[in-house]
Amino acid sequence: MDYTKITESPSNYDNLEQMDTHTILESINKEDQKIAEAVAKVIPQISKLVDMTAERFLKGGRLFYIGAGTSGRLGILDASEIPPTYGLPHDRVVGLIAGGDVAIRKSVEHAEDDPKQAWKDLMKYNIDSNDVLVGIAASGTTPYVLGGIADAKENGILTSGVTNNPGSPLATGSDIPIEINVGPEFLTGSTRMKSGTSQKLALNMITTSLMIKIGRVKGNKMVNMQLSNTKLVDRGTRYIVEELGLDYDAAGKALKKYGSVKNAIEALK
Repeated sequence: MDYTKITESPSNYDNLEQMDTHTILESINKEDQKIAEAVAKVIPQISKLVDMTAERFLKGGRLFYIGAGTSGRLGILDASEIPPTYGLPHDRVVGLIAGGDVAIRKSVEHAEDDPKQAWKDLMKYNIDSNDVLVGIAASGTTPYVLGGIADAKENGILTSGVTNNPGSPLATGSDIPIEINVGPEFLTGSTRMKSGTSQKLALNMITTSLMIKIGRVKGNKMVNMQLSNTKLVDRGTRYIVEELGLDYDAAGKALKKYGSVKNAIEALK
């Protein structure tokens, strides 16, 4: 398949080791400013994914991310924030990485090279046609991700691919390709930089808009967040003060009694 491997293209900068620190940082920042513009161009595809995922989510479906290396870690990071931020069980948005949990901290040699492993990992969760699978790979060629996407499609599961190489196998093999062209990396081939940042932005957009669509947000507040520390209890208490006009102590007692901002507001309104 003929496509341009933008993620492997030479940097727009050279002789990096001869740059002073300020020039290095200024150049990285100049490249980073291109990322949001690149993400903006794929909003139509992200919107389609969110709407189709929301339909399935409201029927009990789940969202799965698969990836290797930086891409896998970003999927896990996004998934791990859903329970504390939105109060959903940990198994509604699931991030899987080639090599298993040990690969979150340390690279696992050749873990991404097995095209059958992702489906084995997904089957542990009994993934089915109510669910959605998003593969993440800057290169768009990672066997672990491509294999998982192909197997999911064969089983009637909606698939999407987040990649930084337009026209790559991941893009052409997914139902909803999200092709974010951020251009060459400042450090040639270092996709943890612009490519990784663009993926993080896209995943933020996917799950934040999904949670809004399924009713886990009220106004602009995280009314279903887990009250797992003093900061979050204080935040929840202030939300109730703002919404109901109670004093802080009364709001705190209400939060403790009803267990969440949403429940407290619904009970006392």
